[in-house]
Amino acid sequence: MNPYFETFILETMSAESIESSTVIQTLWSGYGEIVKVKLQGAVVDSIIIKYITVPESIRHPRGWNTNTSHKRKLKSYDIETNWYSNWSESCSDACRVAKSYKSISHNNEHIILLEDLDTAGFSQRKTHLSLEEVKQCLKWLANFHVRFLGEVPKDLWEIGTYWHLATRPDEFEAMEEGQLKECASLIDQKLSSCKYKTLVHGDAKVANFCFSDDGKRVAAVDFQYVGGGCGMKDVTYFMGSCLSEDECERWEQVILDYYFQALKEALNLSGKSVDIVVIESEWRSLYSMAWADFYRFVMGWMPTHKKINSYSNIQVEKALNDISSI
Repeated sequence: MNPYFETFILETMSAESIESSTVIQTLWSGYGEIVKVKLQGAVVDSIIIKYITVPESIRHPRGWNTNTSHKRKLKSYDIETNWYSNWSESCSDACRVAKSYKSISHNNEHIILLEDLDTAGFSQRKTHLSLEEVKQCLKWLANFHVRFLGEVPKDLWEIGTYWHLATRPDEFEAMEEGQLKECASLIDQKLSSCKYKTLVHGDAKVANFCFSDDGKRVAAVDFQYVGGGCGMKDVTYFMGSCLSEDECERWEQVILDYYFQALKEALNLSGKSVDIVVIESEWRSLYSMAWADFYRFVMGWMPTHKKINSYSNIQVEKALNDISSI
């Protein structure tokens, strides 16, 4: 470990020494690592370190090694640092996130010191969810969206999500010509101009949710693409990350009804004077738009992806019909 960072970790955590460090995963395209560090003599036994560095050679698994991609990734890590420094403490237990201890940069390297959610009781990771497990994540999203409803995303992405049209010109250029490509900017505008905006997680896939040991609570990680937007973006992307196309179709109404019920309950507790009927009407109407927005990205990024399926095709058709009728 870089001696400069080692000293910083020991001083920040009031630790006597670092007992061990284990790489949990490599960051996308080789931009660093997630490391679990065990400490001696500190208040906590372990922490998670997000270590960010610019690789000597960029190794994108899909070949998107462009300057636009590079700049977007670097900005995403600045955004995440801002999130943990200035925003994350506003999250309640109902939208639990890892506690941030501190962050620092040194010689083009950067680290964020975070709470180890495993030791906090969120040690379970899942890939495919039951309906009850889906509901736990939807409840987290609803509480997150209510907590930041109406907030201006200062020092975050103005428009959240990693697939936002303005940040994906390379993938858009690679798309086949057709109605979706022609309407992409209109779909983006429709989503971005919604009256009721919140902060969206921006990468709310199942892999970024940590489940409690009893399976009744979740916490979320990875806030590189947090920013302003419509809550439906998180909901649709989450569904596509953990459910088959048949499950999406079968559970669609149950999922939406549960999400909006959780949104209503969170609004009632928040004391915010927002009419749930009005916000639900607006966001439900943007459900297919949110599907189509992500579908546009995938069609340029990897047109053979499994998320391009009959269910998502139906949602795209609905969105295009809605756009055509405006």
